[in-house]
Amino acid sequence: MNDEFDPESAPPSKSRLKRDAHALQQLGTRLVDLPESVWSMLNLPDSLIAALREAGNLHVRGGRKRQLQFIGKLMRDIDPGPIQDYFEQVQLRTRKLARAHHDLEAWRNRMIEEGDPAIETFLEQHAQADRQQLRQLVRQAKKERAHNKPPKSSRALFRYIRDLE
Repeated sequence: MNDEFDPESAPPSKSRLKRDAHALQQLGTRLVDLPESVWSMLNLPDSLIAALREAGNLHVRGGRKRQLQFIGKLMRDIDPGPIQDYFEQVQLRTRKLARAHHDLEAWRNRMIEEGDPAIETFLEQHAQADRQQLRQLVRQAKKERAHNKPPKSSRALFRYIRDLE
């Protein structure tokens, strides 16, 4: 007789089941904030869509909480994979946009600090840019920075660089 405990064959613990149920409820809560067109795109069941609509209309704390728990219960019957993939794609897209924004800010700051060498490097990568306009915006941004004025030209330079991308 072998009395060794095999964790693979044991049923999930009550704590594990609660964590999973809570995670599904959180996922459902995030769905409430999305537009209905996304719900259709994710091929959610009609019962879940109706529950999500109802949760969007509820603003009383207790009623909304019960509705979100009901959504969590409905979420147990569907595959959460596509929903999680959707949120990961949204997060990835947001990170890419933030990274692109930071890159543009870096170019702007580099041009203001270094001047013509940075402008030339930028023009090598963006042939469609207008050299004269870039130099003028950089010159005005430097002057504003030197006199502690509001960064109007710096913002204009950023917008010009952003529009080139």
